[in-house]
Amino acid sequence: MREDLHTEWKEARSSLPKSLFDTVCAFLNTDGGTVYLGLSDDGSVTGVDPDAVPRLKREIADTSNNPQKIDPPYLLFPKEEKREGKSIIVLHVPLSSQIHRHKGEIYLRSEDGDYRVKGTHQLAGLLNRKLGIFPEQTPLPAFSMKDLRPELFERARELMRARNQKHPWLPLSDTELLHVAGLHAESSTPASPVLTLAAVLLFGNDLAIQRAAPAYKFDCLLRRRNIDRYDDRIMIRTNLIDAYDLMMGFVEKHLNDPFYLEGDMSISLRERIFREAISNIIAHRDYRNASPGRLLIYEDRVILDNPSTQYFHQPITPRNLASHPKNPSICKFMIQLGRFDELGSGVINIHKYLPAYADGAQPLFEDTSEGFRLTLPLRIASGKRDSDPVTPQVTGEVTGKVTGEVTGEVADEVRKLLDVLSPKPLTRAEAQDALRLAGQANFRDRYLVPALEAGLIERTIPDKPTSRLQKYRLTEKGRQTLKAER
Repeated sequence: MREDLHTEWKEARSSLPKSLFDTVCAFLNTDGGTVYLGLSDDGSVTGVDPDAVPRLKREIADTSNNPQKIDPPYLLFPKEEKREGKSIIVLHVPLSSQIHRHKGEIYLRSEDGDYRVKGTHQLAGLLNRKLGIFPEQTPLPAFSMKDLRPELFERARELMRARNQKHPWLPLSDTELLHVAGLHAESSTPASPVLTLAAVLLFGNDLAIQRAAPAYKFDCLLRRRNIDRYDDRIMIRTNLIDAYDLMMGFVEKHLNDPFYLEGDMSISLRERIFREAISNIIAHRDYRNASPGRLLIYEDRVILDNPSTQYFHQPITPRNLASHPKNPSICKFMIQLGRFDELGSGVINIHKYLPAYADGAQPLFEDTSEGFRLTLPLRIASGKRDSDPVTPQVTGEVTGKVTGEVTGEVADEVRKLLDVLSPKPLTRAEAQDALRLAGQANFRDRYLVPALEAGLIERTIPDKPTSRLQKYRLTEKGRQTLKAER
C-alpha cells in the first residue's frame, strides 16, 4: 500500500494533524479516499496513543459535523484498528455531492496530495462534474421556501434531538439548516438561496415534489396469494421523511418479528434488517428515472429494487464493500435524523441479522445495469401463512397520508392500540414503543388517527393537541369495544 489519489498517511500520536481536514475536504470534493492516522510518510506504523484514541475519534466526528470548520459539514465515522500491535485510526471519506470548504478554502486531491482550488474555471469544472454524478444537487431556481413544509423541519429537529440533545443543528433556522445540510446550490447566497432537488424531496409539499421529480414513486406490494397482481399495495409519492416511515409501516404490517436476544437484550430483527434495506433503496434511487422504486413481499422472499446508475459490477458483500451512495446529501441528512446509520452499514448489518431472522438465509445485493436490487430470502417466516386472512386488494396512493380503504385491517390495528392503552394513558412515543412500531407515520395514520376519529380514544389535554405532555386514553366507547372484543 502507498499514498495515492485515494490514500493518505498522517502521524498523530496524541493530537490531530493540522492538515487533516484539508485532506478530508479534498477527498470529499474529488473521489473519496481513506486517511490512516498513525502512519509516517514512508508507511511505517508509528501508532496513536491508545489513551488518546477515543478523544481523537470524538474530535474528528465533532469537527466534521461543525459548519464553522467544514462547510457544509459531513459527519464522519473514524474507526480504531491494530497494525503491528499498535493502534491506528482509519477514516473512510466518501465522494460527496457538495463542494466542501475548510477554513473558507476549497481543496482537491491529486496524486501529489491536496491543493487549493484557484480560479473560477476550476470551480466551474468541479460543479459540472458533481452535477453529472449526483443529480440530487440539481438547482431548482423556480422553487422557494414556500414550497417546503415547515412542520417537516420541526419533525427533523425532534428526531435530531432524540439522538443528541446538543446537536449543533438544533438552533439553526430553516434556511440555515438547509445550508449546513448541503441542500442549497453552490451558487446560492444567504439572501436568496437556491434549493436543490434533494431539499424538495426531503421537505417539499407533495405538489412541489411532483413538479420537481414527476417520476418519483415508491411502490409497496404484498404478493402472497395473487402473485400476478397483489394482495395489498400502497404507492408513496410524498417526502422522504414520511416515505421511510410508510415503507417501514408496510413491513411491520405484513412481516413478523420473532423474539430474539442479542446478549441479554431483546432486539427487533425485523427493524434491524428492514431499516437498513429501506435506507438502501432511498439512498440509491435515481430520482430522475421514470421507473418506480419497489418493495415486494412474497411468501418466500422480499425484493427491494430501484432505478440507479451502476457502480459495482459484481454482487456486493461485506468483503468487497466500498461505500458509494448515489444521493449522499440525502443520506447525510437521514443519518442526522437517526433513520440511516453510517454509510455501508446496511450490507454489514443485513448479512449479520438476516440468517437469524430467516434460518441461515443470505441476502443478495446487486448493482446492475437496470438498477440496485436487494433480495432477502425468508426461509422460516414471512409473518402470515396461506391459512391466514389476506387483506383485500387495495390500490392506495400515499401522498401526505395513506389513502384508500383497507377493509378489515384498520380495525385490527385499532384493537391493538386499545389493548396497550387499557392499563393507563400513554404518550404517542410510549404507545408506539409498546406496539413495537418503528414508523411514526404508520402509527399515526393506521392506529392513532382512526382510533381518535372513531371516538375510541381521546387526548388527556384536548385543548393543546401538540403539547409535549399529551397522552391518549380510552373513552367509555373504547373500553366497551375492547371488552366486547375480548
